[in-house]
This record gives sequence, structure tokens and C-alpha cells, in this order.
Amino acid sequence: MPQPKYRKIAVIGYRSVGKSSLTIQFVEGQFVDSYDPTIENTFNKMVSVNGQDFNLQLVDTAGQDEYSIFPQSHSMDIHGYVLVYAVTSMKSFEVVQVLHDKLLDMVGKIQVPTVLVGNKKDLHMERVIKPEEGKKLADSWGAAFMESSAKENETAVEVFKQIILEMERADGNVPSEDKKCAVM
Repeated sequence: MPQPKYRKIAVIGYRSVGKSSLTIQFVEGQFVDSYDPTIENTFNKMVSVNGQDFNLQLVDTAGQDEYSIFPQSHSMDIHGYVLVYAVTSMKSFEVVQVLHDKLLDMVGKIQVPTVLVGNKKDLHMERVIKPEEGKKLADSWGAAFMESSAKENETAVEVFKQIILEMERADGNVPSEDKKCAVM
């Protein structure tokens, strides 16, 4: 049995886009509705992807805006990034682009394992950003793209599976095409 791989993932985005909701939905399988601005929380979760166990440490960051100084801690020892915006907020979509640029400056790479997530897709009436726009942005970064609804527990697990696959790909461990997954 191979040793679990340790992976540290930062969840980053503008305030109140659902970073904590997404993280807690993945870790605990429940939707937390109360909005409490996050200071910064760290969660641990064991998952298995393609027969490999991963010991994930998820850093649920405080909401950032375009003027935030990108904390050094968000680039140290981080293996992958989940960048979140709300499909109901143009501001959050703009901020996530600034954050991505700052992130690349900070790590000094042209690309890092990233999943761009358009959250709150259950709020159809309030949507201002089309899926195509998110996809186009992610493609321009060489990142994976997903839309999710932490509230309806859509794709919370998939988001984190996807970032694992992106990190593995970056490490040159490209898994075979049959995507088997087990949640523990």
C-alpha cells in the first residue's frame, strides 16, 4: 500500500464567494450558511484518487480583494490552488483574476496547479457571469474549470478531486483515463 501523499491546497477568492462553504461541504459534507468572515482556517481530509491516498491540508483563506497583499504563507509549501468567484458577482470575477496574477508573481512560475471555481450556481436569477466566461479565463491560465453550488453540494468533492489531478499532472504522475474515485 503506497504511503498517503501530503498535499497542501489554498482556497482563495474575494470575500463571501463561498470559500468556506465549499471547503466545509467537502470536509464535513454539510452546508454552512452562516456567513462569518473567515480569518483563516485549516482543515485536514484524507481522500483517495486513482488508488492513491492523499492527506490534504486545506487552507481556507480570509477573503481577499484586489488591494490585499498576497500573504507569503499562501505560496509557501502550497501544492495547488482553488480560486473561487461567485457567478453572481462581477467584482469577485475581477478580483480572482488579480489574485491569480499576484499568486504567479509570488511563486515565480508561469503556471501552478489551479482549479477555477464559479460558485453559487444555484442562484440562477442573480447570475452575471456565464459558464463560458469562467471556462475562457481558466483556459487562459491553463487551469481546470468548474461551477459549483456549495449549498446544493454540487461538485464540492469534484473540485478537490480535480485539484489533486492537476497537482499530480504537474508532478508528472498523469493518471490513466478511467476516473475512479472513492470518498472516505
